[in-house]
Amino acid sequence: QVQLVESGGGLVQPGGSLRLSCAASGFTFSNYHMSWYRQAPGKERELVAGIASGRGLTNYAGSVKGRFTISRDNAKRTVYLQMNSLKPEDTAVYYCNAKASLFSPDYWGQGTQVTVSS
Repeated sequence: QVQLVESGGGLVQPGGSLRLSCAASGFTFSNYHMSWYRQAPGKERELVAGIASGRGLTNYAGSVKGRFTISRDNAKRTVYLQMNSLKPEDTAVYYCNAKASLFSPDYWGQGTQVTVSS
C-alpha cells in the first residue's frame, strides 16, 4: 500500500534551517507529482511547494519563495524540503503529498511538526 513517511521536523529558532524528508513506498514514485503542504493551528491546509515528475519543475507559495527549496531523489524515493530563514509564521504541521495526475487521488503522510520559536 501507499506509504509516505515524513521526518526532520522539530524546534528551531527564527532564522534557522530545517530539512524535511518524505520517504515513499507502494507506488511508482518517479511518476508522481510530490508536494509539501502545511497546516497551522486554526488555519486551513495550504500548499507550500510542489515538484513535478519527469523534468521536476517546481512551484512555491509566495510566502516561502526564496527561502524554501523542494527537491526529489527518485532513486531513493524521497522528496525533500530545505527550509532556510525560518520565521515564527512557518510554524505548522508539514505534510507530504503524492498525486499521479490532476484527477487521481491524493496520498498523504502523517505529518511532521515544525515549530519556529525563540
